[in-house]
Amino acid sequence: MLAHTESKEIITNEWKRLVALNRIRVCDFVIMPSHYHVIWSVEEPFQPANIQRDFHKWTAKQLIAWARQHQPQLMKTFEVNALDRVIQIWERNPLGVELYSESVMWQKLEYIHNNPCSEKWHLAALPELYYYSSARYFLLNKDEWHFITHIQG
Repeated sequence: MLAHTESKEIITNEWKRLVALNRIRVCDFVIMPSHYHVIWSVEEPFQPANIQRDFHKWTAKQLIAWARQHQPQLMKTFEVNALDRVIQIWERNPLGVELYSESVMWQKLEYIHNNPCSEKWHLAALPELYYYSSARYFLLNKDEWHFITHIQG
């Protein structure tokens, strides 16, 4: 579903909103056709699990509404046989990785930026050429998103 520009905008708009509300700081991101990666920090007094839950709940509702209106054929791919839902956009237990050292932080940042250029995806020749990423912010010093905080402060 995230292959569509409009669905990527749902994600970035929610990050912008959460940053404006001083709930998170987004340091790095990429939105891929089927998933996203983000390095964010959660501001006090908010809890990371609650922010992630609310982010996924809100964006899932928005993505479902968008898909029903513009790409109804996509809805079949998100059907699940669960007691509490018939459509599921995000994984139940998304992988969160603690960035416990500076080297791990830079490793993840590099992975995120290079994800669109990987052999699996081939979405861009260079990280800074993939639009839905923070790579241009880091590599070219271009702040097109206006919600990114540099990872070093």
